[in-house]
Amino acid sequence: MTETEEVTEVKILQSEERQTIVHCSCGHDYAYRIWPSTFLIEHGTGKRAGLITAFNISLAPQWTLNDGKGFTLIFEGLSKECSVFDLKEIIPEPGGFEVLTIPRNNSDVYTVTF
Repeated sequence: MTETEEVTEVKILQSEERQTIVHCSCGHDYAYRIWPSTFLIEHGTGKRAGLITAFNISLAPQWTLNDGKGFTLIFEGLSKECSVFDLKEIIPEPGGFEVLTIPRNNSDVYTVTF
């Protein structure tokens, strides 16, 4: 493997490992859950970063009782060009989680309240 091939491989691996972390709080909701059809949607391109995993919240159809600690969602990485995005839970019923116009930061770690 040449040095150029090694550098290219490292860049590909770095881009594949990017993740976006969103820490969430839900106020006084009694129970909540997250659907796998939750995305970060980039403004301008409409590209979607899918949900990888979630902590302290159940995946639908199960429910998690609100313990006041909130929950954390891990998404695929946003594209480098993205500067603003929306978090949207796209579900077949009213009441999905939604936070609009989130400005991108350098750490790709965010805190939102629903």
